[in-house]
Amino acid sequence: MPEDKNAIRIDDVSFAYKAGDGTGEATTALDGVSVRIPKGSYTAILGANGSGKSTLAKLIDVLEVPDKGMITVFGADTREDERFWEIRKRCACVFQNPDNQIVGTLVEEDTAFGPENMGIPNPELGERVERALKEVGLYDLRNRESSSLSGGQKQKLAIAGALAMEPEVLILDEATAMLDPLSRDEFLNLVEDMRVKKGLTLITITHDMSEAIRCENIVIIDNGKVVMEGGPSKIFSSGKLGKLGLKQPENYALCYQIAQITGCEILPSDLESEESLIKAVIRMIPRMVSSYIPDDQKIKKEEPSDVIMKISDLSMSYDRGQTKAISDVNLEIRRGEVLGICGRSGCGKTTLITHMNAIFVPQSGDIEIMSRHGVLHASDKKDKKQIRQTVGLVFQYPEYQLFEETVFMDISYGLKKAGVPESEIKPRVIEAARLTGLSEDVLNKSPFELSGGQKRRVALAGVLVMRPEILVLDEPASGLDPRGRDEMFKIIADLKNAGTTVIIVSHNMDEAARNCDRICAIKDGRILLTETPEVFFRTDACEKAHLPRPVLSVFAARLRDAIAEEIKGVDFGEISFESSAEAMNIVRSVRKAVKGRA
Repeated sequence: MPEDKNAIRIDDVSFAYKAGDGTGEATTALDGVSVRIPKGSYTAILGANGSGKSTLAKLIDVLEVPDKGMITVFGADTREDERFWEIRKRCACVFQNPDNQIVGTLVEEDTAFGPENMGIPNPELGERVERALKEVGLYDLRNRESSSLSGGQKQKLAIAGALAMEPEVLILDEATAMLDPLSRDEFLNLVEDMRVKKGLTLITITHDMSEAIRCENIVIIDNGKVVMEGGPSKIFSSGKLGKLGLKQPENYALCYQIAQITGCEILPSDLESEESLIKAVIRMIPRMVSSYIPDDQKIKKEEPSDVIMKISDLSMSYDRGQTKAISDVNLEIRRGEVLGICGRSGCGKTTLITHMNAIFVPQSGDIEIMSRHGVLHASDKKDKKQIRQTVGLVFQYPEYQLFEETVFMDISYGLKKAGVPESEIKPRVIEAARLTGLSEDVLNKSPFELSGGQKRRVALAGVLVMRPEILVLDEPASGLDPRGRDEMFKIIADLKNAGTTVIIVSHNMDEAARNCDRICAIKDGRILLTETPEVFFRTDACEKAHLPRPVLSVFAARLRDAIAEEIKGVDFGEISFESSAEAMNIVRSVRKAVKGRA
């Protein structure tokens, strides 16, 4: 019998989550899924929120067993109890929320937990832990308490724990969602190198299309069923992604927009690399000349000048002054703007925003808030209650902010604590639900029955119901599918238009560039720059501030350079942060350059 070349075989698998209320009703998560994952392969599993992706990961890692069908991992049937440890030793999974995976008090202890339970003896155990922590960049923090790490550092710790087990199959379920772009690329380069050198079978469940494009094979799940499967060129040229709540990668999207304008076609062979994409666009130049593009009508942005929050010489340390989490921070936030706060994991972003809401009282320095109630000072304890009503804060894991029996009770909790009259509560809850896109029929449901995207909306509604003047959002779109991300930023834009000042912590530079009025870059607890998104055009400034440039900007610059080689003297102007607008910029510029010579 020939050797099975598949690491994982999934045959006609179905699974449903039983209702927790005793009604006997169940929610189908997977319905007749069949997939083959070859040994040493690199597979992406894509799909909208609630499509069944994470359930499939749990079934492969024996956290659940199929209701119907069969899954084998290296020939071992996941339904057989006696094969449980055999599978778990060979298969490791890293989930999106690291707090659900961290069990050790210290960083070093947590990393050792998995291999120690596998019976790995010393000194090999110590060597594995040291190697894994160095690989993810946490070795210098090995004696730190796990709970003291930032969200991104906790994600690295969960990844280190998986790497220390030296699995043959590594499943990443949105495992890079909380990592900054540089940390994400470093980690992906590491595991991709391990795949080549050690034959690691790599599975990534992601909403990040730039991550999916790195894979050999892509499986798309929709409503519990496999609806598409193939290589990146097949998947991203299909034209079906929008209906499935997904998007093309930024570089693909730009080229497809140009093809649409010019009436040209992009072939699957054009999608094999960025170089082939650029060559495909070069072939479209003759058609660009005859394409109609309306004149560029730039709308001048009114820059807010009225300061609503002033941060002065703010510093804080968690370890009695030994290491400063933030140091001498000075920042003015303008009324009615959307400010993006960016920086690598552990740089001090979350520490800074928790001062804005008076969760932390300044150890040194101060924060002044020019509210409708007058000037409030974060250093003055008597202003704390008023600050929390003025500055709303939504953390990156919204489920931590939900605790009541129903969505209505959760949203109205703050109003009741503030003594708002009963007659005002229901209208304000309905208004907050409407602002966040929640239908009224959701209000009577338990918040814990909702999808991740809905939970995020409920947490946001619970803050908006207090009608804050300033809204602070820590990674508001992390873990959401592309459709959910667009809806979240539509909510943010509507709030800005209604006069709310919005502060966003984000690792996604493309989204920050598109949606923020200014970008604030932080490194090692210090602000390096605060400028408009046009700073992304300046490579030197981004490098100095350790600020990754948006994917679209980097690719658009390469594409423009290639076109300029073909058409000398073409003047493009500024790069747009929207693929459709950038496509029109390119076609318009080429048309003007060629017709100007005729």
